[in-house]
Amino acid sequence: MAKKMRLDKLLGHMGCGSRSEIKKWAKGGLIAVNGRTAKDSGLQVDPEHDEIVLDGERIRYREYIYVMMNKPQGVISATEDARERTVVDLLPEEMSHFEPFPVGRLDKDTEGLLLLTNDGKLAHELLSPKKHVPKTYFAIVEGEVGEDDAESFRHGVTLDDGYETQPAALTILRHEQEEQRIYSHIELTITEGKFHQVKRMFEAVGKRVTYLKRLSMGTLVLDAALPLGQWRECSEEEIAGLRQGQSREK
Repeated sequence: MAKKMRLDKLLGHMGCGSRSEIKKWAKGGLIAVNGRTAKDSGLQVDPEHDEIVLDGERIRYREYIYVMMNKPQGVISATEDARERTVVDLLPEEMSHFEPFPVGRLDKDTEGLLLLTNDGKLAHELLSPKKHVPKTYFAIVEGEVGEDDAESFRHGVTLDDGYETQPAALTILRHEQEEQRIYSHIELTITEGKFHQVKRMFEAVGKRVTYLKRLSMGTLVLDAALPLGQWRECSEEEIAGLRQGQSREK
């Protein structure tokens, strides 16, 4: 049986206006439900099946949003902050009124894939330590990363606080020399999300990360065509992939 809700609550959730504004519009005959003028803003409606039109524009209800962002450096993974610019600040009002939050966090100086949603259940599944959701990063590391490091990461390394990491897959892409220093380009896949984990893992083998970018989280892969600092809504296939990936883990 379909879940019903108040007309003003539905329109408010969709960012159409405040409850008092919606009440005024209803009284003014600007709202129609299934082709009939709805003068009562408290009318119970079926968000999935009823056709709701506000001032000639059809309102298509949705409860959740799923946003892929290519996070730039200099913004923090939070919903609000008194001093710093946040990833939510990069969204327009028509998205931010859904009150999305970042699923996990990327450091202020880290770029790349960030999922923002208001779907708390999916976020919990993706972040649960029991799920071991893989996350892949590209990094530039000061120092020559070698097969001995890859072997260490395969077995897990000990961080500065004594924590033993889960096994991780390290792929060495190439080395380059700059001003008598060697830098390594690598990809690293981890299945947990400790504070500054990638940076601390390399510190554990005596090396320093100078650039870090997340490429994927679970089945969600950063869109190569998405410019830095920009966002787009996830496709139905991408959302289904995330959900199916978690259901397979259960």
